[in-house]
Amino acid sequence: MSQGNETATHEDGRQGHIGGPAEGFEVMLITGMSGAGRSHAAHSIEDMGWYVVDNMPPQLMVPMVDMMTASKSGVHKLAAVIDVRSRDYFTDLSAMLSHLDDLGVKTRILFLDADDEVLVKRFEAVRRPHPLQRNGRLIDGIREEREMLENLEERADIVIDTSHLSIHQLSTKLYNALMGSGPTTVSVHIFSFGFKYGIPIDADFVADVRFLPNPYWVPKLRGLNGRDEPVSDYVLRSEGAAEFLDAYEKAIEVAVNGYAQEDKHYVTIAIGCTGGQHRSVAMSEALAERLRARGLNVSVSARELDRRQS
Repeated sequence: MSQGNETATHEDGRQGHIGGPAEGFEVMLITGMSGAGRSHAAHSIEDMGWYVVDNMPPQLMVPMVDMMTASKSGVHKLAAVIDVRSRDYFTDLSAMLSHLDDLGVKTRILFLDADDEVLVKRFEAVRRPHPLQRNGRLIDGIREEREMLENLEERADIVIDTSHLSIHQLSTKLYNALMGSGPTTVSVHIFSFGFKYGIPIDADFVADVRFLPNPYWVPKLRGLNGRDEPVSDYVLRSEGAAEFLDAYEKAIEVAVNGYAQEDKHYVTIAIGCTGGQHRSVAMSEALAERLRARGLNVSVSARELDRRQS
C-alpha cells in the first residue's frame, strides 16, 4: 500500500486506509452450488470487461488486488470464481472481505443456486461426481455443499436460481444485474468498406450505398473523404440518403432490442460503397450519430481509410 494515505478507525477497531490505490477497484466473488453455472457466469462476466480468475483461494485475493492496482494495468474489475471445499474457507473469506473493505475496494458476491433435482440431472448428464460426494451418493454431496454454503448465500448481493434457465437466459440475467437491461447493453460497431476490396465476413448487417451519387466524380471532392464536411454534405443531401437512413435506423433499432433479449451484446454493421472512401464513410458516421441519439454505445471505423493511413 502506498504511504501517506489517511487512515480511519472502524467501529470494530480495525485501521483502514482512505483514498489508497485500490479505491475505485471492484471485486466480484462468483460462488454457489456446484453445477449451478459458475463457469458460464464467469465467461459472461468476462465478456462484460472483468478480469476473471478461476478457483482463486481467498488468501490470494488481496495480493492480487495489490498487484493489479500497483502495476497501473488499467484493470479495475476483478472477478474470482471461488469453490468451497472445506469449512476453513469461511474464516479466510471473512478476513479477505474485511481487508478489501479497508482498502476501499467495492466487493460483491454473486451466488448461483439450483434445485437439488436439477443439480442431480446436470451431474448425471456430464457423468462427473460431485466434489463432496466422495464414496457416497451424489445427493449426499449436494446436500453437504448446500449446508456449507447457507450462510454465504444469505450475505450474497446477487442470488440467481438457474434451475429453469438456459445458458443464454443466465447471461441475460447477469447483464441485467450488472449492467442494466435493454438495448443500451448492446455495443454497436459500424465500419465502412469498399466492395472492390472484398465483402467483410464478420458483419451482422451489410448495407450497400452505391445507389447514391459518387463524390469521386466531382473533381473538388475526389481527394477528400466521407469524414470531410463537403463530402458528407454532398452525400447526405443526395436523393434517397435520408430515406435510407430513416429505414435502416428503424431496422437496427428493432434488431438491437431483440439482440438484448437474446444475449447478443455486440453487433457489427458494415456499410459499403465502391472504394470505401466517400459514400460509405459519410453514411456510417451519420448512422452512428442517429443511434447514439437513441442512447446506444456506438463506435465507428473506416476500413479502407484506416488501411490507407497505416
